[in-house]
Amino acid sequence: MSDEEENAERSRLEAQRQGRENWRLWGPYLAERAWGTVREDYSADGEAWEYFDHSQAHIRAYRWNEDGLGGICDEEQRLCFALALWNGRDPILKERAFGLSGEQGNHGEDVKEYYFYRDATPSHSWLHFQYKYPQGEYPYAQLIEENLRRDRSQPAYNLLDTGIFEESRYWDVEVFYAKAAVDCLHIRILITNRGPDAAVLHLLPSLWFRNTWSWEEDSPVPLIHEGNGGSGYAWKMCAEHESLGSYVLYGKDAAELLFTGNDSNLEALWGEDNSVAYTKDAFHRRVIRGEKQAVNPAQRGSKAAAWMQVELAPGAQSSIDLVLAVNPMDHPFAHHHDVLAQRRREADRFYHDVLPHARPEDQNILRQAFAGLVWNKQYYHFDVDRWLQGDQVPPPRERRLGRNHAWRHLNASDVISMPDCWEYPWFAAWDLAYHCAALAHIDVDFAKEQIELVLSERYLHPNGQIPAYEWDFSDVNPPVQAMGALKVFRGERIQRGEGDISFLQRVFHKLLLNYAWWINRKDRDGLNLFEGGFLGLDNISVYDRSESLPPGYHLRQADATGWMAMFSLNMTVMALEIATVHGEYENIAIQCYQQFLALADAMAGDEDDGLSLWDDAAGFFKDVVTTPQGIGHHIDVYSWVGLIPLFACEVIDQRLLKGVPRFRELLYEHRGGMFHGRSICACPQWENGRGEHLLALVDERMLPRMLERILDESQFLSPHGVRSLSRVHEWDRDLGYLPGIGQAHIEYVPGESNSWLFGGNSNWRGPVWLPTNYSLIQALEKYYRYLGPGFTLSVPCMNDRELNLREIATLLADRLVGLYRRDVNHIIPALQQQDPFQKDPHWQSLYLFYEYFHAETGQGLGAAHQTGWTALLANLVMRRYRRDIPNYWTTV
Repeated sequence: MSDEEENAERSRLEAQRQGRENWRLWGPYLAERAWGTVREDYSADGEAWEYFDHSQAHIRAYRWNEDGLGGICDEEQRLCFALALWNGRDPILKERAFGLSGEQGNHGEDVKEYYFYRDATPSHSWLHFQYKYPQGEYPYAQLIEENLRRDRSQPAYNLLDTGIFEESRYWDVEVFYAKAAVDCLHIRILITNRGPDAAVLHLLPSLWFRNTWSWEEDSPVPLIHEGNGGSGYAWKMCAEHESLGSYVLYGKDAAELLFTGNDSNLEALWGEDNSVAYTKDAFHRRVIRGEKQAVNPAQRGSKAAAWMQVELAPGAQSSIDLVLAVNPMDHPFAHHHDVLAQRRREADRFYHDVLPHARPEDQNILRQAFAGLVWNKQYYHFDVDRWLQGDQVPPPRERRLGRNHAWRHLNASDVISMPDCWEYPWFAAWDLAYHCAALAHIDVDFAKEQIELVLSERYLHPNGQIPAYEWDFSDVNPPVQAMGALKVFRGERIQRGEGDISFLQRVFHKLLLNYAWWINRKDRDGLNLFEGGFLGLDNISVYDRSESLPPGYHLRQADATGWMAMFSLNMTVMALEIATVHGEYENIAIQCYQQFLALADAMAGDEDDGLSLWDDAAGFFKDVVTTPQGIGHHIDVYSWVGLIPLFACEVIDQRLLKGVPRFRELLYEHRGGMFHGRSICACPQWENGRGEHLLALVDERMLPRMLERILDESQFLSPHGVRSLSRVHEWDRDLGYLPGIGQAHIEYVPGESNSWLFGGNSNWRGPVWLPTNYSLIQALEKYYRYLGPGFTLSVPCMNDRELNLREIATLLADRLVGLYRRDVNHIIPALQQQDPFQKDPHWQSLYLFYEYFHAETGQGLGAAHQTGWTALLANLVMRRYRRDIPNYWTTV
């Protein structure tokens, strides 16, 4: 077959396959947008955003996941429930959140909607979602055109900027889910007309099955059909699935029931004849175009909706009540109000118990941060081998050795904590570890499952690499899974009185594989100096560190080596914890600690070449580029690259040392941080007053010098946390000529990136990021635990007042939480450019959790709904109030 014939055959078969994509929703396992995904991309060039765009989403069945608005699904995403809305003006039903692709946005991809996760319990017994739907025609084209017109020097153009919300002409649509039982869900949809005039809203609560039958030969098509009427409800739909069983959706209010198939409209997509009579876009055509023949008159299909029209006066409110249950019910709404009220009270009590003495503002921050984590739990489905082979369609030849071809073993069908649920479901390994640090406070069992998931044989590469993220599983994220595992382990020990040593063992064994991968793959010269590319820090460097330098030139990364030093100490402590029960783990604890010492020696400049990553004149860690002649040059950048070595810090107590005599001997051998006759780190034999030992890269001599820069407001310290790049680079930009790199420059950019390096919406050259700030605070807590209140430093921003390390950590934590606390002017810094959030009573208690924050103003930037690791705000809020817990929990 010729290339032309093969391409024609591929196109024909692809059309017959009837679509792609899917998402998640029951518990909530929800999603908000359905395009720009690697899994749904069957193109030769791999441009996923362009291959499957928003205009196709209401026509095309998805292959791997589903999407929806404020929806839920079962844990395998077979049956889905979500909202569809129409204001009488939009060209399409509002079934999913709209956003811009990376090419459309002048600062990269982002959602252009206002929706909020108001509340959620970790068991999903109570969920509250709110969406603000404009009453005027949604400005799809305007948002795309204006953002395309703007350059990187201009702010992103958002929905509020269009004026669509003027005079409050919008609907507040709130969805409440309350479980009466595991298999019985009570639903209330609350609609409020915020506008000055009477208005009509079309509401279509929708129930459908994820399309699996189009890609599986002889796969049965599940069925939803109208049920018989009854005295206790206005209508019902019966859903029947081969593996899920049967569910019934009851409606309390009169509605017109619509049925169709969850199948692609081939004619609309590709001009092909449809193989089914009723397609996915039927409700769009019926409601907006008036095409009665678009829906199935037999009242059956794999997708169904209850069409209601609600007319409300200004300020008026109406509710729609539904029940979704396994067992048939004669009177499904008999206890409806009581179930909703009881679950709300339980949620109130749960979060009160999490933080009983918090101020209302802090309680709201904490509650919405945790709610975002629960709502962002999504079903993730990806069989890489099958994706590469294609479903009944031969893949483009270019893809066979393209993206993720080395990950054929990866086969995912799991609920995962996502950074956000606007984009098609995706996970990032290092994001997930930080999510677990927050999740451990409210659902330690799920946090443990997440840690183990990415280390399972279905994810972890046989060579030991942890998959980074879907766009490139082979990319390198910081090795923070051991940190996350320790956080979860210690969290459970506090909550239940005992840590799960079995969990720690299982995780430790898998992490040893990843540990070996780092040592064997990312230490190119065997010098214990590591590389890792950009390591998730995007454009923080002077060049793209994922690209190789010319032959003979090498980069010794302070951050990569610092992360590995942290990893080594995490593994050391994990082994010591396990050794309290299984003494044979002492051997591997010694091995990991010796690796840490070798790393510390290399960073200090070993006896062979003496090229230290510590610039003693500057009192800071820096990357070093070496020439073929072995001459090293510091890259004089002051950024997180040089602060990350602080994270390599652990405190071990007598409990851990009791049964490991050989490890104690090793501590004595290297007392004072001595290695090969010189002091390289803070690893003393000497104990503090509690008999504890400090193991750390940064010693007591180096720590004050680094903190002097961190606490200087003209350098790292901003009003809102620690900048990712020192402000000195606002004027000190020229780094001169660097061997192997050329003329180098770095620029402090406190807000949106002015460079397309690593994409459009990620900037580490100035803004405040939560995960690294959080890790710094954790490190300072550990130093405080060891050094005690007597170790103080003069803090310039406090009029040179002497503060101990805990007080300094509190200073940083309060500035970070202050992003969402109202300041003296009653302004929330993170939302300061969104006027209704500051003054409007219907907006001012709602939060958008951003990806990162402008270092000077605190304005939220990047992804607007990326609760993800920004949910660490909840940990920092709790830190202020929790005083009655052991030191080892507050300091780790």
